[in-house]
Amino acid sequence: MKILIQNGDLVLPDGIKKGDLLIEDGKISALGASPERCGDARVVDATGLLVSPGLIDLHSHLREPGFEYKETIATGTRSAAKGGFTSVCCMANTKPVNDTAAVTELIKLKAEREGVVRVYPIGAATKGMKGEELTEMGELKESGAVAVSDDGKSIAAGCRYMSDVQTRAN
Repeated sequence: MKILIQNGDLVLPDGIKKGDLLIEDGKISALGASPERCGDARVVDATGLLVSPGLIDLHSHLREPGFEYKETIATGTRSAAKGGFTSVCCMANTKPVNDTAAVTELIKLKAEREGVVRVYPIGAATKGMKGEELTEMGELKESGAVAVSDDGKSIAAGCRYMSDVQTRAN
């Protein structure tokens, strides 16, 4: 399937330029495509509109598991897609907190089944997001977490793991 987006204001690495964009099989295949190449493409007139790459939300709250009454992976990713986002990074403030590989894997599985944009889980930096003891960050990474954060909460300077490491080093 081909889609030709014509007359749009294309957001490009070197600025915004008026032009056409050809999409073939879900991928951009040409900028300023020639009419011969477009053939049977469905034409979309983007006059007066910005045509940009998909956006990435680096700080979203999908709330699943545990707080589905606020948001789910299905509803949150649909909202993201409506706003032009193709990927979201979801914070760890779920119930249970995303502080283990099992919770990260659950989020990824739900996102595969119900999400409409890419979902990148962010694991908690500390157990229960309490700021006291560091999580097993290596396990979180192996299970698919792309980062760690306690979502604006402070992490104690004397966090147990760090004090244990410092004691062993002395």
